[in-house]
Amino acid sequence: MSAPATTLRLNRNDNVVVARIDIQPGTVLAAENIIASTKIPAGHKVATRPVAKGEPIRKFNQIIGFATTDIEAGQHVHVQNCAMGDFARDYAIGADAHPTPMLPVNERASFQGFLRHNGKAGTRNFLGVLSTVNCSASVCKFIADKFPKEVLARFPNVDGIVAITHGTGCGMADRGDGFATLQRTLWGFAGHPNFAGILMIGLGCEVNQIDFLLEAYGIQPGPHFQVMTMQDTGGTRKTIERATAMLTDMLPAANQATRQAISASELAVGLQCGGSDGYSGIGANPALGACADLLVAHGGTPVLAETPEIYGAEHLLTRRAVSEAVATKLIDRIKWWEDYTARNGGEMNNNPSPGNKAGGLTTILEKSLGAAAKGGTTNLVDVLRYAEPLRTHGFVFMDSPGYDPASATGQVASGCQLIAFTTGRGSCFGFKPAPSMKIATNTTMFRRMEEDMDINCGTIIDGEESIEAAGRRIFDYLLDMASGKPSKSELLGIGDNEFVPWQIGAVM
Repeated sequence: MSAPATTLRLNRNDNVVVARIDIQPGTVLAAENIIASTKIPAGHKVATRPVAKGEPIRKFNQIIGFATTDIEAGQHVHVQNCAMGDFARDYAIGADAHPTPMLPVNERASFQGFLRHNGKAGTRNFLGVLSTVNCSASVCKFIADKFPKEVLARFPNVDGIVAITHGTGCGMADRGDGFATLQRTLWGFAGHPNFAGILMIGLGCEVNQIDFLLEAYGIQPGPHFQVMTMQDTGGTRKTIERATAMLTDMLPAANQATRQAISASELAVGLQCGGSDGYSGIGANPALGACADLLVAHGGTPVLAETPEIYGAEHLLTRRAVSEAVATKLIDRIKWWEDYTARNGGEMNNNPSPGNKAGGLTTILEKSLGAAAKGGTTNLVDVLRYAEPLRTHGFVFMDSPGYDPASATGQVASGCQLIAFTTGRGSCFGFKPAPSMKIATNTTMFRRMEEDMDINCGTIIDGEESIEAAGRRIFDYLLDMASGKPSKSELLGIGDNEFVPWQIGAVM
């Protein structure tokens, strides 16, 4: 095989290319017929022709920013000479929507999962201890940590007891977006198919009362869903004792669940990226997009999120919307975010983070174009509010912050049983009760952090594998993980502290 090129050209109309390796000044970039005039770090951009001040910088054949000074061919293009600017985007609703090729039902893949009494499919079999408020968080953790291991060992089909705790639930209004979002999130976890049963624990005097949640969703406690408050039970010690007894009573029924063959059409996968670099949008994210397309073909549901990280690329999603109503829901969320950041003294270009910039990403437009690639190429069939339950199969977008724990919390609350997470800098992430696979964008980081990374997509950048082949590899790994294969984060015990409901509104 011939050596891979020094740079990567993503579209013939681009005026930048991406360095595949560190490029030193004076290096001849033969493919572009230019000479590097400055050092270009791996993953960063180099100008392929002169760009005048104010002229758009194009990557992926899309505008990622505007030159803030005259740029010569061979110069490093980054924050020192490229910045955001306003320009019109053509939403072209439905212009790229097309019939989705679906595999016949008898040809679809399957996984070994847990079929719940309500027909939903789980990939893990946990019992959960869910706090309604920060005031009951410690006791929930005590219950999970102190539960007798010898008792749990008698029920081998149960994967463990997980405490789901958070830092809100009081000091908030008892109505409005913030309260409704928290209630959706908690009930999404209470009914999640990766739990065989849930014990919900409150303090007793908080704004987020258990009775309010039960009334709002028409819920009656039963064998799989129990509730209690610390104040009514008698405090910390008595709550731990009572909760331990209740969970012990739940274990026999939970242990009766066994894995069986379930169609991949029942899988919903949360698509995440974090700690990104200049390769994320070139290799790993498109590969995860190819996996998402496979999942849709098998009848499943990939769920893209992180609204601030598709900002500037939302027109690529509206073009794939199955209807004007679906596209309008996405556009409305973009407008909401513009207003939300403005009234809080921020701006939508507060990302990329310092680590993202060190990896070669200059503006949110550039990051968004790469992040949106995780969603593949099939039609956008629905747009959900944060933690809103999934109601259809196919490619879905869920509104969320770009902060990964908060975004993944909403995806799992919506019904995702798995998380697929690409990273270029090396995010160490897990998310109980949903197993989370981590996909490295470059081989150097994968080798350095192999204990944390499940899949290496640096093979694409290295010229060793196609995007389609890597997507198939991710899809097969997801099926294995859904069938019980532990992810690297599960082996390391990561995932107990990532439950972060999106907190909207005033803290009072």
